[in-house]
Formats: sequence, structure tokens, C-alpha cells
Amino acid sequence: MLLKRLFDLACALAGLIALGVPMLVIALAVRTESRGPALHWSKRVGQGNRIFLMPKFRTMRVGAPDVATHLLTDPQAWVTPLGRFLRRTSLDELPQLWSVLKGDMSLVGPRPALFNQDDLVALRTEAGVHLLRPGVTGWAQVNGRDELPIPQKVRLDAEYLERRSLAFDFAILLATVTAAFSGRGVSH
Repeated sequence: MLLKRLFDLACALAGLIALGVPMLVIALAVRTESRGPALHWSKRVGQGNRIFLMPKFRTMRVGAPDVATHLLTDPQAWVTPLGRFLRRTSLDELPQLWSVLKGDMSLVGPRPALFNQDDLVALRTEAGVHLLRPGVTGWAQVNGRDELPIPQKVRLDAEYLERRSLAFDFAILLATVTAAFSGRGVSH
């Protein structure tokens, strides 16, 4: 696990340095497109079911309900045009490299649940997945993302728990790049 943490730190630091200028451009574009801050700090469930604040580039209009997008009656009414692009390409997730540096997240692990996703948190706790540090990407992310029902996500998270290794993390990171460029599995 120490090797995984060192790998996370090195990659997050390198990513923040290499992507600093593009992230600044995205932040300015978000601010220009719609009123409000460039970042949205989302309350998420982390390792051991501890709540932490996770940064993302803001993809929704100010005042959007703080629930999972699939629970909104009309998500398209809340997502900004730039936000659709950022979500489809997963560029909205880049600020989470900060959370990796802080130790709240890992590069690979189960995606952190929203603070109010009690059903997902309960199933993950039952499966022991809550013991893992949440990831910027994960096994469930590269196997369907938004298209997966919660029980299937938890099964994939539990499979990751059993199979976790640096080699498996590398495979997931490579699959993430492919999924991000294709926009596959993003419903909003």
C-alpha cells in the first residue's frame, strides 16, 4: 500500500504541474460561461465513510440541487453546455488531483459517493469497500460509469478490493484514458 501511495503522490504532483495551464484555461472558461465559482466542492464519502470535500470543475448552474445527477427530474436544465463537454471527457475531474495529494483520494479506487447516497454507502460498507481510499477513477468507472445500477457498481468495487494491485491500477488507468476520450458511459 505504501507503493500505491507513493505512486499516487508522484502522479498527482506531475499531473498538477503538467496540467496547470490547461486547468487554468478550463477554470476561466467555466467562469466566463456562467456565473459562479470555477470549482464545486462536493461533500463525498471517503475511506471509512468519512465525509470530505472533493473539488470538481463546476458543470452545473449555480443553485442546482446537491444530489446525484440521475436523481434530477431534468438534468439537462441544470448542466451547462461547457459542463456537458467537461463531463463527457472527464475533464471536470482534474481538480481531484489535489484530493489525491491531500490523501483524501487515490488515483484508482471506488468513486466517492455523494454524502446523501445512503444506498450506495450501505452496500459498499456491507462489502467492505468502504475501507478503500476512493479514486479519481475505478473499476466500475471503466465498466459503465453512469450506465451501471448501484448493485453492479458495488460488485465491481468489491472485485477491485479483491484484485487490487499496482498492475491492476495501471490497467484501469489505461482504460480510463480510452473511456474519457470516447465519452462512453456518461449519461449527462
